Amino acid sequence: MALEMKVPSPGESITEVEIAEWLVEDGDYVEKDQAIAEVDSDKATLELPAEASGIITLKAEEGDAVAVGEVVCLIDTEAERPGGGDDKKESKDKKESKDNKDKEESKDESSEKKEKEDKAEAKTEEPSKSSTPSQKQDSHAKGSPSPAAKKILDEKGIDSKDVNGSGRDGRITKEDAVEAKASMGSPGTGKRGESKKKMSMLRRKVASRLVSVKNDTAMLTTFNEVDMQPIFNLRKKYKEEFKDKHGVSLGFMSFFTLAVVRALDQYPGVNSMIDGDHQITFDYKDISIAVSGPKGLMVPVIRNAENLSFRGVEDEVKRLATKARDGKITVDEMTGGTFTITNGGVFGSMLSTPIINPPQSAILGMHNIVERPVAIDGHVEIRPIMYVALSYDHRIIDGKESVGFLVAIKEAIENPEELLMDKDVKRALEL
Repeated sequence: MALEMKVPSPGESITEVEIAEWLVEDGDYVEKDQAIAEVDSDKATLELPAEASGIITLKAEEGDAVAVGEVVCLIDTEAERPGGGDDKKESKDKKESKDNKDKEESKDESSEKKEKEDKAEAKTEEPSKSSTPSQKQDSHAKGSPSPAAKKILDEKGIDSKDVNGSGRDGRITKEDAVEAKASMGSPGTGKRGESKKKMSMLRRKVASRLVSVKNDTAMLTTFNEVDMQPIFNLRKKYKEEFKDKHGVSLGFMSFFTLAVVRALDQYPGVNSMIDGDHQITFDYKDISIAVSGPKGLMVPVIRNAENLSFRGVEDEVKRLATKARDGKITVDEMTGGTFTITNGGVFGSMLSTPIINPPQSAILGMHNIVERPVAIDGHVEIRPIMYVALSYDHRIIDGKESVGFLVAIKEAIENPEELLMDKDVKRALEL
């Protein structure tokens, strides 16, 4: 009996997917629950498991867009599992070895024959040692450079064919070579190949959303700088104890996530979005965390971050980031955020203007940490400084709110013990 495998619905509002890659070949025997394909939706890449064991027949090609519910393959559940695999493999290996040996012998004979033919041809075409006057004149034909000119042209990387000679019979002189200039339109000696591949459905959707943000929002960005020394001090003192007890590292993301929660409490308008002629403001904080995955940018969501401790945030960041990088993140885990944090600093970014993640109205950009001279109490000190950026939709967030929000982030990061830990570090870190 042939079982028809249909495309399951990856999530609400998704009507079609794209076959990103078949993990099996037509005619293979597959086991039940074995991953047979990767499919792209406009929100995530998911694995398609076999619904039964049997011989598979593919009904769609890689790159095909197929509707949810459409048949993509057949599985013959009555087919027997192929036996004697090892014997067949051994026989195949022996045959391949013999074929390779025959090919090598044939290649050697062919090479030997070719070498003899080349020698005979060279002997036939060998010119006479005595040259006629016409042959000597040909050696100075049009475009032929003098030795000095050739050296100069080689140093400039200019082909003699691109130079008009002013000497006798068009011979290129030293002066011609000195005055010659390389054409800016001439290809160099390096490789000039190119490749073309279709963008995944996820990448196409991301591209479309980014363009729509630029076109449909009044996006502005405000900047500030943060002294990371207090965070450095806390992590140096407690990170080993924190990791030993909780099994996760005490990273920067938990400090910034809780600083965002505090700032959103002070400026609730930043935790809102536009719906037609209305502004929706949320009393919960679902913080989206931008993560670079194998298929592109993923933005999993930390739900109700206002209820999480440092340990809770770090647990969620690790769990979601791992699933995103392994391609196992679900659509539900990437939808519904109210504010986004992106960290370009992990790639070395000093400063950027992050693009809003629609339909949200604001996004915080973190960047790399660099030691810079700063004025502290009238003295110059070297401190680890991070530039931060807040991009926001000016239609519903005013400049006063955006600047105040970013200042609140700066205050919390530079004074975490008082503003994020209620002056009790061990209790806040659950140590």
